[in-house]
Amino acid sequence: MIKPIKNDNQYQDALSRIYALMQQDLVPGSIESDELEVLSILVKEYEEQHYPVPPPNPLEAIRFRLEQMNMSETELSKLLGNRSRKSEILSGKRKLSLSMIRKLSESLHIPAEILIQAY
Repeated sequence: MIKPIKNDNQYQDALSRIYALMQQDLVPGSIESDELEVLSILVKEYEEQHYPVPPPNPLEAIRFRLEQMNMSETELSKLLGNRSRKSEILSGKRKLSLSMIRKLSESLHIPAEILIQAY
């Protein structure tokens, strides 16, 4: 019977069981498949409460998305208006404006909540 995860030992046990289930060729809708899904939800909830991941720094998020999208900093310059502005922003000397945040959010698909953080 699956129970809520209340401590680190139960958390580790759940991770071990998830790993074991993932090694199998599960049939969707099977008991094991449902068990994997429920355990995954419980682990996610436990991790969010006990091991929260802070949101990324806006500049790190921009660099990461550029790398993910295989874009160059030159393309970022075009997006932001000019090369010196891009350099000032990535070095932290200039803050992102609202229009820049909108462009970056739309073009790089970075949530605005990440880009508006203090850095």
